[in-house]
Amino acid sequence: MGNYRTEKDSLGEMKVPADAYYGAQTARAVENFPISGLRFPRRFIYALGLVKRACARTNLDLGLIDNKVAGAIVKAAGEVVDGKLDGEFVLDIFQTGSGTSTNMNANEVIANRAAEILGEDRGGKAVHPNDHVNMQQSSNDVIPTAMNVSAAVAITEELIPALEHLQKALYAKAKEFDKVLKSGRTHLMDATPVRLGQEFAGFAAQVLKAEQRAARARDGLLDLALGGTAVGTGINRTPDFPAKAIDYIAGDTGLEFREADNHFEAQAARDGCVEASGELKTIAVSLTKIANDIRLMGSGPRTGFGEINVPSIQPGSSIMPGKVNPVLCEAVTMVAAQVMGNDTAINTCGIGGYFELNVMMPLMAYDLLQSIHTLATVSRAFADRCVAGIEANEEKCRETVERNLSVVTALAPRIGYDKAAEISKRAFAQNKTVREVALEMKVLPEDELNALLDFHKMTEPGDL
Repeated sequence: MGNYRTEKDSLGEMKVPADAYYGAQTARAVENFPISGLRFPRRFIYALGLVKRACARTNLDLGLIDNKVAGAIVKAAGEVVDGKLDGEFVLDIFQTGSGTSTNMNANEVIANRAAEILGEDRGGKAVHPNDHVNMQQSSNDVIPTAMNVSAAVAITEELIPALEHLQKALYAKAKEFDKVLKSGRTHLMDATPVRLGQEFAGFAAQVLKAEQRAARARDGLLDLALGGTAVGTGINRTPDFPAKAIDYIAGDTGLEFREADNHFEAQAARDGCVEASGELKTIAVSLTKIANDIRLMGSGPRTGFGEINVPSIQPGSSIMPGKVNPVLCEAVTMVAAQVMGNDTAINTCGIGGYFELNVMMPLMAYDLLQSIHTLATVSRAFADRCVAGIEANEEKCRETVERNLSVVTALAPRIGYDKAAEISKRAFAQNKTVREVALEMKVLPEDELNALLDFHKMTEPGDL
């Protein structure tokens, strides 16, 4: 018994670990939801702390709470923001769909820590979790607010900088490889020549658009539900509370958060999170295309395309000596698969809004933050451990261009499509180049033929 204290909530007494800052409602939820072992990540706990601190400051400004109590709540909530109390957030992601258990977890932790700051005992309710810490709030507006704040900050601080880093790495390679000629491919079949640098410039452009998509995802999360309280009506809060509290959140994060235009929409639907996840899914698709192209171009080293050399960063096989694999490309595609799976879960959570509340918010928050974080970390690893070290195999690239049958396309405007097709078919049947067959058939003077078969010119628009 010495390892526990007894606290009460509206359902009665509950044993709580003696050294815990959380209280009876959290302890009850620990017993009710022994589901997965998954916990809310640091970003979400940080956002909860920000919200609670902003609300305490606002309640003090409005003269609704004692100065000493408010100061203690602000200090305790600041410790939540700083990660000093992360071990007290013990609840499973799979819990009440409103996240009420986690909101009360935060209320109890902050209340007991604030009481301790004031020299009172934990569990004594000198600072009350509902009456003081949760003043002018409901789980139903706090949790969606924390979702938006955590995701928007994560996108700003993690994902967008990581994508910028990857974009710069790809663009550097685009410039480095600008003069390296190689075969283009459509349908995985030979197509007219391209420059390796053009392909990497295309990758860089995809990632630039990914940055723009990430920014759109972030901007769609700036409307906050705080102030709607229980059902969106704002019951038990003063008219100017949400705007003042949200100003504090905006000041703490540097982001332009604002009160939602309609609190019923902000609480009953989580469409901004669904939209953000859709942008993240599109980013995942882009990164998959880039990673797959790079590992295909680097396949071999002798029996594949072998147009580029991907850095050797670890042994690739436990049985085949010397084998090296494109492991960072594989990591990218696995992260992308997870993000796409998360998007499906988030879409399903998004349709979990019934009347005045969405009741699948904890899972939505977890998956959204996981998608943001893993896309950011894998983008940096891909840039640093793979893209930065890629080398062009120029000899292999030149070989593919000279033997490419599609270079006959450059002759078609002069000799016609049918004659060009005949040259291509004969070159394939006789295992010769287009140049060799065209010379044999004497379709054009040699100097004109060679001028038309200038592979570099084929990589840019020109006169017919």
